[in-house]
Amino acid sequence: MNERHHHAVYVISVFAELAGVHPQTLRNYERSGLLNPQRTSGGSRRFSEADLVALRRIQDLTNEGVSLEGVKRIMRLENELATAREQLAAAAEEARSHVQETHRQYRRELVPVRNTMALFIDAQRRQRGGV
Repeated sequence: MNERHHHAVYVISVFAELAGVHPQTLRNYERSGLLNPQRTSGGSRRFSEADLVALRRIQDLTNEGVSLEGVKRIMRLENELATAREQLAAAAEEARSHVQETHRQYRRELVPVRNTMALFIDAQRRQRGGV
């Protein structure tokens, strides 16, 4: 997600209207640890697009009958899974890069087998006094 997505611009009344919930519901979600709006220096809440995405997920889960504690656990696990997937993708890319670099090094260091065998046989003949 980009930085703009996390830029907190909505005051609680506007955010509640956008989301179709009562401001008290947002306060309850914040107390439960489900939402974490930024605060101004004066202490006012400011919500972002990322908060709206999180709120939509909370609403989806609660509409399916999941308790707030269950929602909290599910969202934490979803975040952990997303982080693990990002780390796995980064590790896979790093491994691919290392394999490609190793293959490039092999291409520079390897000599074709036919030429190597001929040189070896010629060297043996010279040692024995042949050729």
